[in-house]
Amino acid sequence: MTKTKKEKKPVILITNDDGIMSPGIRQLIKLMRILGDVVVVAPDKPQSAMGHAITIATPLRLQQINIDGRHIEYSCSGTPVDCVKLAVDKILFKKPDMLVSGINHGSNSSINVIYSGTMSAALEGAIENIPSIGFSILDYSFEADFTPCEKQILTIARNVLQNGLPKGTCLNVNIPKIEKIKGIKICRQAIAYWDDEYYERKDPHHKSYYWLTGEFINNDKGKDTDEWALKNGYISVVPVLYDFTAHHAIPYLKNIEE
Repeated sequence: MTKTKKEKKPVILITNDDGIMSPGIRQLIKLMRILGDVVVVAPDKPQSAMGHAITIATPLRLQQINIDGRHIEYSCSGTPVDCVKLAVDKILFKKPDMLVSGINHGSNSSINVIYSGTMSAALEGAIENIPSIGFSILDYSFEADFTPCEKQILTIARNVLQNGLPKGTCLNVNIPKIEKIKGIKICRQAIAYWDDEYYERKDPHHKSYYWLTGEFINNDKGKDTDEWALKNGYISVVPVLYDFTAHHAIPYLKNIEE
């Protein structure tokens, strides 16, 4: 009887924006180990709402850490996008089979996708032509319960590993905060926005400073949106492109061509 060659496991790069010690990324590491060999490169501190920021004016630092010795893990002084770029160029030396970002504490549905460090890491993966997913749960608590969505996270990740994604596309996955999830819905991004407001306060030197707050406004009543899915107990999955071209607007601008 001939020996069969040991099947090579897929390499899965994991990052986030809440910081390398956040509960969300620790849960994602546990789940992704089921599917492949894990490499973690994540910010050394919270980097929420950093969008697609990269570090260009200060040096970046990587520190290898050892939490349980079962996978390669680095903390990075930069942003989530910095983490992806450094991982591909200086740690892996080649592209991983999949990139997963999260699990973010808090929603990245609808308009939040453009501010999100979690999703910017996934978009950077898409730019690199790596099948990429951003996971978020609608729970800001440090003690967030991830157990109700473990099965669905694995289902989505397995599907991407097996089938890939269209070029330039990543997935924005948001998970409701409920004990029993109804299922998974493929959705479009709800057309919604933040009505921003800045609270003005005074420091001890009587100088003004400001805290951003605001109200989330969703007037999109469609039943095919991420917001509808989450409100009704489903995990929302929205395919996201890094191509920002408004293709539908091109015909309206033809008259200014020379």
